[in-house]
Amino acid sequence: MVRTAGSVQQIEASPEDVGLSAEGMARLERHVQAYVDAGKFPGAISMVQRRGKVVHFATYGRCDLEAGAPVEHDTIFRIYSMTKPIVSVGLMTLYEEGRFQLDDPVAQYIPQFGGLKVLAGGTVDAPQLRPPSREMTVADLLRHTSGLVSQADAVLGKVYTRLGLLTSASSGTLTEMIAKLGTLPLKCDPGAQFNYGISTDVVGYLCEILSGRRLDDFLRERLLDPLGMVDTGFAVPDEDVERFAACYRPGTADEPILVVEDRPDASSRYTHPRTYLSGAGGMVSTASDYMRFCKMLANGGELDGQRILGTRTLAFMALNHLPGGRDLAQMSPASAGETSREGVGFGLGFARVLDPAVLGGLSIPGE
Repeated sequence: MVRTAGSVQQIEASPEDVGLSAEGMARLERHVQAYVDAGKFPGAISMVQRRGKVVHFATYGRCDLEAGAPVEHDTIFRIYSMTKPIVSVGLMTLYEEGRFQLDDPVAQYIPQFGGLKVLAGGTVDAPQLRPPSREMTVADLLRHTSGLVSQADAVLGKVYTRLGLLTSASSGTLTEMIAKLGTLPLKCDPGAQFNYGISTDVVGYLCEILSGRRLDDFLRERLLDPLGMVDTGFAVPDEDVERFAACYRPGTADEPILVVEDRPDASSRYTHPRTYLSGAGGMVSTASDYMRFCKMLANGGELDGQRILGTRTLAFMALNHLPGGRDLAQMSPASAGETSREGVGFGLGFARVLDPAVLGGLSIPGE
């Protein structure tokens, strides 16, 4: 494999060396290629490691349909919600230093959140409000039980959109985001529902407040540089734009199968320095870089002699922290996700399989 300007992962073993099979990897390649052949994906990368060794790394299709550019091993992608685990781990490095406790009220660090009320009726423009049953805690932010939502929410989504609270698509700064959220009601009592959304942007802001550093600088120092994640950040440098993928959405009835949403050029918000550093979905990365992050997690918080997080801290993060040991289906509003949530819990930044039979798919308890 040719090493380019980025840091490209090498194949480290054969599938058979780690108890897998080359036939199984070929079946995986056929499965992913079928999505590309059907036009559902413009392109893709598949990558597998087991027992600390990468045994499969394949590319498919195009990263830019209009330019005809193929997906390469070092193609840079918008990783959207896979930003959340990185930022959650970042905050927990500060937890290990005793900078906060998980049951601390968020308002202890973010005064703008003092006195937040819950939407009890009316409309977002003429709301009926009531005090929450308890204060929002730091743990609520990490497990998405804060009462904060996203622009996709059926109740508060329109006002989030009106105020530009769009996570990865937001402009402005994290400080401005906090000021806006401080004027809005919560959808529900903290701890009452799982609402996936802007909570992790607030986690990123907490990283800034507690560390005294901008989120990008903080993550570079704590995670990205120690792990050798050289192509991961909140923007694509000029010299790497040629490796940046275009971004597509499914077309509607009168459109092509795939419609470009963001070009990998000067028109993209990702090719300019960012002021809004979205912990919920604002980063870019490569498959090789993200595999290094995953290897660190699978190895109990350490990689190549670099300790990012303590093994016990990481194991604690990966427990089900939903109140009462409930699963996502019991904690989420109706139709709140694109996949089944039965049998799946949520920890401090990660989902966790509780019961594979209830989930209805091959899995392992604790995955």
